[in-house]
Amino acid sequence: MIPEALVDREMAHPGCTELHVVQTMHERKHKMAEISDAFLALPGGIGTLEELFEVWTWRQLGYHQKPIGILNVRRHYDALYTFLERVESNGFMSAQQSSLVIRGEIAPPLLSKLIQAAGFSPPPDLTAI
Repeated sequence: MIPEALVDREMAHPGCTELHVVQTMHERKHKMAEISDAFLALPGGIGTLEELFEVWTWRQLGYHQKPIGILNVRRHYDALYTFLERVESNGFMSAQQSSLVIRGEIAPPLLSKLIQAAGFSPPPDLTAI
């Protein structure tokens, strides 16, 4: 899923089995949310954080019930977790809102939790992923 303006700049991978080219970033996020069964934030930058917080906000507003996960590879999100704990302790976010995101440091167990939360049965061995 990539906006047309970024196809050349970010080099849309020609080997993708499925590639959706859209007009805008807003259309990209809307389409991703529409076709997704779950959301998973991998280590990334500001764009990843923006997308994570948007689907998290949509979830807490009841726009969708899809599970959301954060894969904290090499402690990439530790500072974010500390910040979110502060937000919660200062009363700007409830524990219920915080619990809408499933956290994990190892991909197979986190993927299994997301798959189950989405209402599917995970494959018996996710270590092959």
